[in-house]
Order: sequence, then C-alpha cells, then structure tokens
Amino acid sequence: MLIFEDQYKKLGFETFSEENLQTFTEPKYTSEIRIFHVPAGYELMVDFKQYSTEKPALFFLTNQHLQVEKASGTSRLIYYNRDFYCIQIHDKEVACDGLLFHNVFEIPFVELDEAEDTVVNHLFESIKEELEGKDSSAEEMIRTYVKQIIIRATRKWKTQNLDNGDLKIPGNELDIFRDFSRLLEIHFREKHHVAEYAELLRMAPKTLTHKFKNLNLESPNQFIINRILLEAKRLLFYTDKPVKEIAYDLGYEDPAYFNRLFTAKTRNTPAQFKKNYISGKKYKI
Repeated sequence: MLIFEDQYKKLGFETFSEENLQTFTEPKYTSEIRIFHVPAGYELMVDFKQYSTEKPALFFLTNQHLQVEKASGTSRLIYYNRDFYCIQIHDKEVACDGLLFHNVFEIPFVELDEAEDTVVNHLFESIKEELEGKDSSAEEMIRTYVKQIIIRATRKWKTQNLDNGDLKIPGNELDIFRDFSRLLEIHFREKHHVAEYAELLRMAPKTLTHKFKNLNLESPNQFIINRILLEAKRLLFYTDKPVKEIAYDLGYEDPAYFNRLFTAKTRNTPAQFKKNYISGKKYKI
C-alpha cells in the first residue's frame, strides 16, 4: 500500500490480486472517494446490484458498499478524501459530479476498450511512481493524473450512457439532471418532496416532473424514494441500528409510515430485508 498524507489531505494506492482481495472490505476504504480499475472477468456487488465485467472497467464510488465476489487478474484502487481532490470544487473543470459520482441512475462505472485501458493503466502507474518517489511536487502531479482519469471517464460515461445508451438526455438538459442528482445526494435525508428540489433548481415542480417524463425517465419523486430506500438498505444491512432509529435518520418522524413505505416499495418489511440478506438471499428486490 502506498499513501500520500498530510494534516488534511490523503490519497492511497492499493494493488489487489486474488490473494489479497479479502482486504478490500476493510473500513479504511469505506469513507473515501474511490476509483477502482478492474480487468475483465470480475464479479462485483455495488450496494445491492451485481456487475460482471466483460471488459476492463473503472468504478467510481463514494458512499457505496463494494464487494468483490469473483476476480481474475490484477486490480488497482485509488482512494482519497475531499481535501485532496474535491469533485464539487473541481466540477466546472471536469463535469463529473452527478454522472460518475452521485448519479440518480446508479451507473457507477465505465467500460474501457483496449486503447483506453492502456492509457488508464499508464495513469495509474504514473500515480504509483509519484507515490514511490516522494518528490516535493508529487502531490500536484498525482492530482493532475487523477483529474485526467476522471475527465476521460466522464467523456466515456456520456458516450456509453447518453450518446449510445438508454438515457436520452440532450446536452442542453444534462445540467438539470446533474444538479438534481447532486442536490438529492445532499438533501435526501430531510427533503422528501419534488417541490423542495424544484425550488432549489428554481423551477416549478410540474416543469421538473415534465422534463423527466418527456425523456421517458422515472419521475423525480421515484428517484427521491429510490435514494431513501437505498440508504435504508445500507443502514439495515451494514449497521446494527434498529428500524425506528433508521427511520429517524432518514427524516421520518413516524417510523410506522417509513415501515409501510419500505414494505410497499420492496415487498419486504425492513426486518425481512435484513434477515434475507444476512442469510445470503441476495435476490433482486
């Protein structure tokens, strides 16, 4: 493991193989922003969705829980805090927030063709060399390489998901969806209604809803519910908090209402959900 660290800033670099992948779930990685570079042949669980890589891929993770279930070949992880590189502060430069990170569509990865994978490999190796060299200018060089990875991946995400993918969002509308994604990530615990996000976006609730409908997307209300339910599942599975406390954490003063909402949307009570996942019944809900 290689680490750059000062009083506030931190960036770590880790290489994984089949021999040491079990260390990936250690808590030291969970609170950081993470970029995970994997070859083809990996099977991963991000939160409660399974992914199989048919090509090399980059996964971009913040609060998500990642578990590697099957691996073939070497993978590499960069993890850093916001003091080292804040995606919000640098968003005007790289335009990744709401796409690579915090996107409401829950698509946290890009696939890489051979040429792109070669470039990404070079950037990861360059970061590793800077960490090993410990030159006084290493911090800025590493930040430059991280930015290049993010910019290249953002372009690829747009190509794979907007230009050639299922999401048909014209360029002049994209910022609205990015802004909605970012606001939802910040406020989902206390703002549960479309009108509250519409106000932050300075538009009428009907206008926001119509923009989603015209592009055949789920409604803003459904995206809000999905984000709340995702956090509820995380808290149920990865913590020992009781359902009542989780309801309060997510802004519901009436735990019974939260329980009914969770059950209606997932077809499982919170208690059933936790029991099923602990027992290994990881079916899609």
